[in-house]
Amino acid sequence: MPSLFDPLTLGALTLPNRILMAPLTRARAGRSHIANALMAEHYAQRASAGLLIAEATMVAADGCAFTGEPGIYDEACVAGWRQVTAAVHAAGGRMQLQIWHPGRSAHSSLNGGVQPISSGERAIQGFINTPDGKQPYETPRRLRDDELPGIVELFRGATRRALQAGFDGVQLHGAHGYLLDQFLRDGVNDRSGPGYERYGGSIENRARLLLECVDAAIAEAGAGRVGLRLSPLAGSNDLRDSDPEALLAYLAAQLSQRGIAYLELRHMDPALDSERRIAAVARQHFKGPLLRNGGFTGATAQAALDEGSADAIVFGRAYIANPDLVERLRLGAALNEPEPKTYYGHGAAGYTDYPRLGAAKP
Repeated sequence: MPSLFDPLTLGALTLPNRILMAPLTRARAGRSHIANALMAEHYAQRASAGLLIAEATMVAADGCAFTGEPGIYDEACVAGWRQVTAAVHAAGGRMQLQIWHPGRSAHSSLNGGVQPISSGERAIQGFINTPDGKQPYETPRRLRDDELPGIVELFRGATRRALQAGFDGVQLHGAHGYLLDQFLRDGVNDRSGPGYERYGGSIENRARLLLECVDAAIAEAGAGRVGLRLSPLAGSNDLRDSDPEALLAYLAAQLSQRGIAYLELRHMDPALDSERRIAAVARQHFKGPLLRNGGFTGATAQAALDEGSADAIVFGRAYIANPDLVERLRLGAALNEPEPKTYYGHGAAGYTDYPRLGAAKP
């Protein structure tokens, strides 16, 4: 069986190892939503990863859910990201951009007063951090069927601009209860009736928007530079589905037919029997490389490769504090612990100052 340190081909890319960096929202882009030199330093420090997947990035200027998140919706965004991809490539790395729309997870105060959008009209039960403090999530506006080609075009344009910015491809964010996931799952997608029926009801209809966005990305980048993240069992953002295994089986088969570079599964706990069954469903129906993410250690990551339930492992929290994670796992060295207080929007602190092996933290 392969080692974590063996090469892997993901579509058009050949990776030097199977240790990937997850897309992690860190809120360092400021109110301009433009990637900057600090972000370039952060990602370049982690370029030894088999693949860096850059944080969730806005496909629309009015699609913001976090203060300080980056965008890829205009030329200024492209220019900002170019300095990041240039730094990563100069350090020998490979980098894709995760593109997303938060849907009902957004808030009008973050988007110039624009009401959040979704598949339905159910608000998330809870609160969102806004410039004015914590506020309840708002009731979203239900998108009409005739508006959804516009959403597809947002993902198409984001893919095109990501390539212009120097990325090696894109990952569509279909997980965690954001817009594409809000169409997939029947816990929120209750569409029916004239003007709303093509994207609701059956699994095939609920999957339509996501697959149309995947097809648009493929048309721009080629299937070998397009990946997808799903979280079939996650209850993030107040979202559930009545039959996640059937939904995943359909999606995985459709994605396999399209020949995308990979499918990533985000687990809440990969040791749970339910999550292991989900991974088995994906493996059965998706014939390309399968990535798994969520709470893995070096040992459990290698075990997943050994048992054939994954081709590579995506690490998130470990990459926050360990820019040299590949080397630490290779040597069995101790890992730095991340500081939660600096996860979001605190400049260089907790972002570019974690020490490598043999170095002392300033």
